Amino acid sequence: MSDLRELYQEVIFDHYRQPHNFGALERASHQAEGYNPLCGDQVKVYLRVENGRIEDVRFEGQGCAISTASASLMTDALRGQTVAEAGRCIDDFHRMLTESESTPHPALGKLAVLSGVREFPARIKCATLAWHTLRAALLQQNKSVTTE
Repeated sequence: MSDLRELYQEVIFDHYRQPHNFGALERASHQAEGYNPLCGDQVKVYLRVENGRIEDVRFEGQGCAISTASASLMTDALRGQTVAEAGRCIDDFHRMLTESESTPHPALGKLAVLSGVREFPARIKCATLAWHTLRAALLQQNKSVTTE
Protein backbone atom coordinates (compact mmCIF):
# COMPACT_ATOMS: atom_id res chain seq x y z
CA MET A 1 0.00 0.00 0.00
CA SER A 2 2.91 2.35 0.71
CA ASP A 3 4.15 2.04 -2.88
CA LEU A 4 0.70 2.90 -4.21
CA ARG A 5 0.46 5.95 -1.93
CA GLU A 6 3.89 7.13 -3.12
CA LEU A 7 2.80 6.71 -6.75
CA TYR A 8 -0.35 8.72 -6.08
CA GLN A 9 1.67 11.46 -4.38
CA GLU A 10 4.05 11.60 -7.35
CA VAL A 11 1.17 11.98 -9.81
CA ILE A 12 -0.28 14.79 -7.69
CA PHE A 13 3.06 16.60 -7.54
CA ASP A 14 3.61 16.14 -11.29
CA HIS A 15 0.25 17.83 -12.00
CA TYR A 16 1.07 20.55 -9.48
CA ARG A 17 4.49 21.32 -10.98
CA GLN A 18 3.32 21.11 -14.60
CA PRO A 19 -0.47 21.48 -14.67
CA HIS A 20 -2.23 20.39 -17.84
CA ASN A 21 -4.56 22.80 -19.65
CA PHE A 22 -3.43 25.78 -17.60
CA GLY A 23 -4.29 29.24 -18.86
CA ALA A 24 -7.23 31.24 -20.14
CA LEU A 25 -9.39 29.89 -22.95
CA GLU A 26 -10.21 32.22 -25.80
CA ARG A 27 -13.81 32.05 -26.95
CA ALA A 28 -14.97 30.31 -23.78
CA SER A 29 -18.73 29.81 -23.76
CA HIS A 30 -18.83 29.16 -20.00
CA GLN A 31 -16.66 30.26 -17.09
CA ALA A 32 -16.72 30.60 -13.33
CA GLU A 33 -14.40 31.58 -10.50
CA GLY A 34 -13.88 29.83 -7.20
CA TYR A 35 -12.11 30.59 -3.94
CA ASN A 36 -11.16 28.50 -0.91
CA PRO A 37 -10.60 30.89 2.01
CA LEU A 38 -9.27 28.08 4.21
CA CYS A 39 -6.25 27.50 1.99
CA GLY A 40 -6.22 30.60 -0.20
CA ASP A 41 -6.77 28.59 -3.40
CA GLN A 42 -8.22 30.53 -6.33
CA VAL A 43 -9.34 29.01 -9.62
CA LYS A 44 -11.08 30.13 -12.77
CA VAL A 45 -12.52 27.42 -15.02
CA TYR A 46 -13.15 28.04 -18.72
CA LEU A 47 -15.22 25.83 -20.99
CA ARG A 48 -16.11 25.80 -24.64
CA VAL A 49 -19.31 23.79 -24.92
CA GLU A 50 -20.67 23.05 -28.38
CA ASN A 51 -23.74 20.92 -29.10
CA GLY A 52 -23.85 19.71 -25.49
CA ARG A 53 -20.22 18.51 -25.48
CA ILE A 54 -17.18 19.99 -23.73
CA GLU A 55 -14.89 20.73 -26.65
CA ASP A 56 -12.24 22.42 -24.54
CA VAL A 57 -11.62 23.10 -20.87
CA ARG A 58 -8.87 25.07 -19.18
CA PHE A 59 -8.18 26.65 -15.82
CA GLU A 60 -6.02 29.28 -14.26
CA GLY A 61 -5.35 30.42 -10.75
CA GLN A 62 -3.13 29.63 -7.83
CA GLY A 63 -3.40 27.11 -5.10
CA CYS A 64 -1.90 24.30 -3.13
CA ALA A 65 -0.65 21.08 -4.72
CA ILE A 66 -3.95 19.26 -4.19
CA SER A 67 -6.08 22.07 -5.61
CA THR A 68 -3.89 22.53 -8.68
CA ALA A 69 -3.50 18.80 -9.34
CA SER A 70 -7.25 18.29 -9.00
CA ALA A 71 -7.98 21.04 -11.54
CA SER A 72 -5.34 19.67 -13.92
CA LEU A 73 -6.65 16.10 -13.71
CA MET A 74 -10.23 17.37 -14.04
CA THR A 75 -9.50 19.17 -17.29
CA ASP A 76 -7.85 16.06 -18.73
CA ALA A 77 -10.83 13.91 -17.76
CA LEU A 78 -13.61 16.18 -19.03
CA ARG A 79 -12.48 17.19 -22.49
CA GLY A 80 -14.82 15.55 -25.00
CA GLN A 81 -17.48 14.56 -22.46
CA THR A 82 -21.09 15.60 -22.78
CA VAL A 83 -22.45 18.03 -20.22
CA ALA A 84 -24.49 15.16 -18.71
CA GLU A 85 -21.39 12.94 -18.46
CA ALA A 86 -19.49 15.79 -16.81
CA GLY A 87 -22.29 16.18 -14.26
CA ARG A 88 -22.05 12.49 -13.37
CA CYS A 89 -18.26 12.76 -13.13
CA ILE A 90 -18.60 15.71 -10.73
CA ASP A 91 -20.98 13.67 -8.56
CA ASP A 92 -18.74 10.56 -8.65
CA PHE A 93 -15.67 12.61 -7.76
CA HIS A 94 -17.42 14.30 -4.84
CA ARG A 95 -18.74 10.94 -3.60
CA MET A 96 -15.23 9.43 -3.81
CA LEU A 97 -13.90 12.14 -1.48
CA THR A 98 -16.76 12.38 0.97
CA GLU A 99 -18.16 8.89 1.48
CA SER A 100 -16.05 6.68 3.71
CA GLU A 101 -17.15 3.44 2.05
CA SER A 102 -16.87 4.77 -1.48
CA THR A 103 -14.44 3.20 -3.89
CA PRO A 104 -13.45 5.26 -6.92
CA HIS A 105 -15.87 4.76 -9.79
CA PRO A 106 -14.03 3.14 -12.72
CA ALA A 107 -15.08 6.03 -14.96
CA LEU A 108 -12.96 8.37 -12.83
CA GLY A 109 -9.77 6.78 -14.16
CA LYS A 110 -6.70 8.78 -13.15
CA LEU A 111 -8.80 10.93 -10.83
CA ALA A 112 -8.64 8.03 -8.37
CA VAL A 113 -5.17 9.27 -7.36
CA LEU A 114 -6.99 11.93 -5.33
CA SER A 115 -9.00 9.38 -3.33
CA GLY A 116 -6.41 9.53 -0.52
CA VAL A 117 -7.45 13.13 0.19
CA ARG A 118 -10.47 11.61 1.95
CA GLU A 119 -8.10 10.76 4.83
CA PHE A 120 -7.46 14.49 5.36
CA PRO A 121 -10.88 16.16 5.76
CA ALA A 122 -9.43 19.68 5.84
CA ARG A 123 -8.00 19.13 2.33
CA ILE A 124 -11.23 17.92 0.70
CA LYS A 125 -12.21 21.51 -0.03
CA CYS A 126 -8.87 21.95 -1.82
CA ALA A 127 -9.57 18.94 -4.04
CA THR A 128 -13.18 19.87 -4.79
CA LEU A 129 -12.80 23.61 -5.45
CA ALA A 130 -12.24 23.25 -9.20
CA TRP A 131 -15.14 20.80 -9.39
CA HIS A 132 -17.60 23.14 -7.65
CA THR A 133 -16.37 25.89 -9.95
CA LEU A 134 -16.85 23.63 -12.96
CA ARG A 135 -20.46 22.94 -11.93
CA ALA A 136 -21.10 26.70 -11.61
CA ALA A 137 -19.62 27.24 -15.07
CA LEU A 138 -21.76 24.48 -16.59
CA LEU A 139 -24.87 25.98 -14.97
CA GLN A 140 -23.73 29.45 -16.11
CA GLN A 141 -24.13 30.85 -12.62
CA ASN A 142 -22.92 34.41 -12.43
CA LYS A 143 -21.45 34.25 -8.95
CA SER A 144 -18.13 33.33 -7.44
CA VAL A 145 -17.95 29.88 -5.85
CA THR A 146 -16.57 29.61 -2.34
CA THR A 147 -15.86 26.57 -0.18
CA GLU A 148 -16.81 28.32 3.08
